[in-house]
Amino acid sequence: MQEKEFLKTIFSENDFKEDELSMILPKFKKVKFIKNDFLLQEGQTENYYWFLESGFARSFVNDINGNDITTNFYSSEDAVIDYSSFFLRSPTRENIQALTDCVCWQLDFKTFQQLFHGIEAFREHGRTILVSSYFVLKNHRVSIIADQAKERYIQLLKDKPQIVQNVALKHIATFLGITKSSLSRIRKEISL
Repeated sequence: MQEKEFLKTIFSENDFKEDELSMILPKFKKVKFIKNDFLLQEGQTENYYWFLESGFARSFVNDINGNDITTNFYSSEDAVIDYSSFFLRSPTRENIQALTDCVCWQLDFKTFQQLFHGIEAFREHGRTILVSSYFVLKNHRVSIIADQAKERYIQLLKDKPQIVQNVALKHIATFLGITKSSLSRIRKEISL
């Protein structure tokens, strides 16, 4: 893919004027991560707004027993960010880690703010992504409480099949709120 062409899939010419794109796209910097690199670590303040071009990443927190629990997965075209840390300028409790080699596009906080306040279409685009992320998070939280583990797994298969095919079962299990052995049992039931 030609340099910056990926960003045109994120910032569609249908939603942005040509002059707006010419102000937005050059502000992004391409950054590569290798498997297990951290985009963000607990205690840091999120300083970047990322879009994932290729690869897979996850966010996770450590529970009171020191176990890491996956809170989200990211794949191509996803915004990868801890929104509360980014907007509130506060240290994060989450970690964001590359699960594979990844190519990301980075926009620093100051530049994000300039674009957000200076270009209405950029502001609306950002709001849409934020609201969508909120609904995904809210639905997942309710699902952990109200749905059977098998239903949660089937929903993940529908929503993000590429995650199920490319991410370690231990991470999927913690995301679903179950043990790895329970996930294996569910996978066997579904394949029958």
